[in-house]
Amino acid sequence: MPRLLVLNPNTTASITELAARHVRVAVGADFEIVAATAEFGCAYVASEACYAIAAHAALECFAERAEGCDAVLLACFGDPGLFALREVSQVPVVGLAEASMQAAAERGGRFAIVTGGERWKPMLERFAAALGFRDRLAAVRTVALTGGEIAENPEAAVAMLASACAAAANEDGADEVILGGAGLAGLAERIQPRVWVPVLDSVVVGAQRAAALCRAQRSGAAGVSPALGRLLA
Repeated sequence: MPRLLVLNPNTTASITELAARHVRVAVGADFEIVAATAEFGCAYVASEACYAIAAHAALECFAERAEGCDAVLLACFGDPGLFALREVSQVPVVGLAEASMQAAAERGGRFAIVTGGERWKPMLERFAAALGFRDRLAAVRTVALTGGEIAENPEAAVAMLASACAAAANEDGADEVILGGAGLAGLAERIQPRVWVPVLDSVVVGAQRAAALCRAQRSGAAGVSPALGRLLA
């Protein structure tokens, strides 16, 4: 049975458990899920400084926990340490933000990102541009609550997030909205009835992409595109 490492580069174990729970549902019973939480750093990544520390923490966590795993899901929207992990990893490494933007771009049109934590806006704009999605990004909208605070009390955040998603569609012209963040896992399906364009759960999208790449690698087709990997799977 293939093993998927769900690597949370912050120190909040409850966020790891939340993400891992939704990953298990997304990939099904064919995968063993290994959940790992960073041993140092910030409780939730919500600033440039925490982002930098999280990249180091992700590498340390990978070194300690990745042995025997067939793929890695970096469970932090914004993907701290993603390219460094790929440099040292022999198996596919998938980030929530990159996977979600790729999935949205593959569908056509323009996408928006909604997440928690006001400092994420310029960080995600920069990351989207670095990935080549500047022209596909309609907007980044943030709410005042951080992802960690949303995970602690999702009921208090659903209306706020739904309003931001609706505004992204109605005012920014987004054809779909990415609900970004491990702490927001599971909320997209609750928000979708209030928004007329598709709302993507970054954890679900990332998990499905990691599973597809894992299956492709195990079939002897490593290095192919995600689309071809899904066909081979």
